Amino acid sequence: MRDDILNLKSAKRIAVMGGTFDPIHYGHLVAAEAVRHEYKVERVIFIPTGQPNYKRTKLATHSEHRYLMTVLATVTNPSFNVSRMEIDREGATYTIDTIKQLKSLCGQQTKIYFITGADAVLQILSWKNADELLKLCSFIAVTRPGYNTNVLREHVMSIKRKFETRLHFLEVPALAISSSDIRTRISQNKPVAYLLPEEVERYISKMGLYREGGDLMGAAEAYAKAQLSAARLRHTQGVVEMAEKLAAIYHADVYKAKLAAWLHDCTRRLTGVEAKQLCKSAGMKPDEVQKREPMLLHGYTAAIVAERDFGVDDTAVLNAVRYHTTGRAGMSVLEKILFLADKLEAGREEYPGLAETRALAESDLDAATAMALEQSIAYTKSKGGAMHPLTEDALQYICKR
Repeated sequence: MRDDILNLKSAKRIAVMGGTFDPIHYGHLVAAEAVRHEYKVERVIFIPTGQPNYKRTKLATHSEHRYLMTVLATVTNPSFNVSRMEIDREGATYTIDTIKQLKSLCGQQTKIYFITGADAVLQILSWKNADELLKLCSFIAVTRPGYNTNVLREHVMSIKRKFETRLHFLEVPALAISSSDIRTRISQNKPVAYLLPEEVERYISKMGLYREGGDLMGAAEAYAKAQLSAARLRHTQGVVEMAEKLAAIYHADVYKAKLAAWLHDCTRRLTGVEAKQLCKSAGMKPDEVQKREPMLLHGYTAAIVAERDFGVDDTAVLNAVRYHTTGRAGMSVLEKILFLADKLEAGREEYPGLAETRALAESDLDAATAMALEQSIAYTKSKGGAMHPLTEDALQYICKR
């Protein structure tokens, strides 16, 4: 749920449940419901982490997957909401920033409880701006039965004396379930029924999460479905289908072709200013043509996001995404496939030569690429637009061959 429609102004008590939710399971849900009942809170806000500062050495499943699984798990409970605030926030995720943002959405008298695991409480003094954080909200340390709380209670009492804030304990039986165990069981083809909601289990299965090779492709698809407009998503789905078809014809890596296709337009929603800022943050300086025609940057920005946010480190995939609009001299087979798939997908509106290029693409990759490049140049010139030199270089290179 978007933060601007959370409607928290009238709430007297809310609880915040943060975490990677990788995946969310019944332990999270039981803990949230127990807190809601015990502390009489009106809303529990689930906030999946974006880029967790404490897990930089281990990549979490992409945020869009974790967000959507959390929505699926909580949608039937009217007291549960899901916020994207940490997912949409740039940079590392810190609890202090989240609580401050929630404070701005709530009334001055709203009391905020932050639900956390018992082990995390032991580390709370090392959190960013811990002293300020402990003044802004109360903490509820949830524990599982049999957990030795002696050391924890001593630690909590020292925090309470120092910061004059309230920390609470709550025993939750279902916390014996763990996300890491669920991931391991899935990777070993073991059942996870009754450990997490059926809707989440089905989503994991559909997207191939936690299985070798499935997570990245599923993350790219989920991101496209969450971020792109309906029209742009239809185009992307068409590009994926065409890229898969061409990869099979020319014995290219189908997985790489589909991955590049899902990612190729992932930053089309950015404005020209935002695209330039993203390039600057990645150390890429737009050339003169790109400055005049920021739309030409979307391949570059998509490659930046693919590498930075999705962890794609395959140069072939990144180059296919980067040059899918302009082409370039010496294009690889994968680059030609994505370039053509973008121009020839089934949903493309008719333009002169489209049918001929589609037919040619099934028998001669180079000839079809040259024809598509010629059409791109002719169209751009007819509209009075600026043609990027890379496109003309690509055509000359192929023609010389």
